[in-house]
Amino acid sequence: AMEDRNSMIRRSALPYRLAPAIVAVAVTLLGASSALAASQFEFQDRDVSRSISIRGSCAQCELSGRRLTGASFVGANFTGALLVGADLRGANIVGSNFSNADLTRADLRGAELVGSRFSNASLVQTRLEGVEAQGANFAGANLTRARLAGAELMGARLSRVRASEADMSGAELTGADMALGDFTRVNFDGATLATARLSQSSFVGASFAEADLTRADIRGADLSRARGLTQSQLNRACADGTTRLPRGLTAVSCGGGRAGIPRPVAPPRPYFAAALADVD
Repeated sequence: AMEDRNSMIRRSALPYRLAPAIVAVAVTLLGASSALAASQFEFQDRDVSRSISIRGSCAQCELSGRRLTGASFVGANFTGALLVGADLRGANIVGSNFSNADLTRADLRGAELVGSRFSNASLVQTRLEGVEAQGANFAGANLTRARLAGAELMGARLSRVRASEADMSGAELTGADMALGDFTRVNFDGATLATARLSQSSFVGASFAEADLTRADIRGADLSRARGLTQSQLNRACADGTTRLPRGLTAVSCGGGRAGIPRPVAPPRPYFAAALADVD
């Protein structure tokens, strides 16, 4: 177990294929028995094999345009890293920190982002179709024109995001925190927003055709110019006197006061934290 925790990069049974991908690994052990080791990675090849697992720190690394398909990031720190246009399709990003990272136009289709942090990151025009991001933190991120169709975002934090013209059609957003965000012209067609918190967010021109708003918190939300909303959808949502709706539609309270609003789904425990607890 100790050897596995202190190993920054686990190689597969094909070491000769992997050796050129990484030319330097500087390892600094943190001392505590349960601490993960920190490291700095210098990538020479533009292609990094899917058979490696990256742990430790690569804060502010320059990885723009790199091919990282299927790579595994477990408890890694990539704060402020540059990954513009990087290919991360099918990557396994679990319990990792990508806060303030630049993932503009990156491709993360089918990636697993469970319990990872992308707060204040740039995800402009990023491809996120079909990602599994339960409990992931995107608070304050720029998701302008991002593609999230069919994404699994249960319990995710999407508060204060800028997501104009993003595609969230068919996305699973049950219990997600989407408060105080800009969702101008976002496509929510067929999305599940049950128990999601949409309070005080703007939805100018957003489309909600066939979306599930069961017990969604729309208090203070501006839905006055939203498209595709029906009275049937709003009858199941939780509104108040500050909710702005399209002309001719009304909404009801869910019992009044904060007690009437369901709590969001709790995010899953980050993988690396669970692993450390098991070791200790």
